[in-house]
Amino acid sequence: MPAPGRARDRSEEEGRRAERGKRYGASLAVDRLSFRAEPGRVTGFLGPNGAGKSTTMRAMVGLCRPDGGRVLLNGRRYGELREPLRTVGAMLEARAAHPGRTAYHHLLCVAESNRLPRRRVGEVLGRTGLDGVAGRRVGGFSLGMGQRLGIATALLGEPEILLLDEPVNGLDPGGVRWIRMLVRELAGEGRTVFLSSHLMSEMARTADRLVVVGRGRLLADTDMDGFIEADSVPKVRVRTPERARLVSLFSGKGIDFHEQADGTVLVVGVDAASVGRIASAHGVTVHELAVERGSLEEAFMRLTALDAEFTAEFPAEPRAEGGS
Repeated sequence: MPAPGRARDRSEEEGRRAERGKRYGASLAVDRLSFRAEPGRVTGFLGPNGAGKSTTMRAMVGLCRPDGGRVLLNGRRYGELREPLRTVGAMLEARAAHPGRTAYHHLLCVAESNRLPRRRVGEVLGRTGLDGVAGRRVGGFSLGMGQRLGIATALLGEPEILLLDEPVNGLDPGGVRWIRMLVRELAGEGRTVFLSSHLMSEMARTADRLVVVGRGRLLADTDMDGFIEADSVPKVRVRTPERARLVSLFSGKGIDFHEQADGTVLVVGVDAASVGRIASAHGVTVHELAVERGSLEEAFMRLTALDAEFTAEFPAEPRAEGGS
């Protein structure tokens, strides 16, 4: 099953040099962005504020028209799909339902207007945990309940492709865990799941692959582990009974390190083999040498440092004892 993606419109480019992207006045929101999201995977969509994520996702479902290039869903533009909700389900805004309608009647209206069976209303209410509040008006829903209703609406047509913009926004820890399990389950059923989120810790636990954008351009299109490894600084945690000698050696060599409250030393920017060689060469006893895996947040911040719309200095992190 082909997945949502952007493909070069060769017929247009042969006739003229079309700009692939989306411009709003003088601002280029999406700049020659091209990627694919595959079935059976959760693809995370990351980028700083103003990076073009919302514009890209709106273009996927025909809410805005690219100035050049195209967005394909299972090989077709959204406007060419005969029954779009059976192909793609999208949640781009949690508060898209009329506040005066009940959750049940909102879903029923969407189902009937798209020739979907009425039974799907009860099924998605149950799957999203809203069956107990189906008779309540949407205007009284919390943000988290609105998120669940948006996801229920996206699932109505049993689509092959799910597009979810910030699905965990407003959810409590239990709801966040539920979203994680749901999208993994949907991908396990062979569906394409494409989601954006600013919650890095959750994205790291949910996505298989990442598409990262900045100022409308593609910065990375890779698997999760590869992205973290490529854009993280190596860190090694050392436990030694001769900590003072070891940190003196690091200081003398200009190696960045942090003495931790638990007695270990966290070495930054040097791999484990190099740390081991330094200790061995000077006869320093080492009880533990452990590689600290970089975080998605760290890798993301390093990659997008020059592409953020707004920047400010971060407060210094507290450091134990002396450190370098």
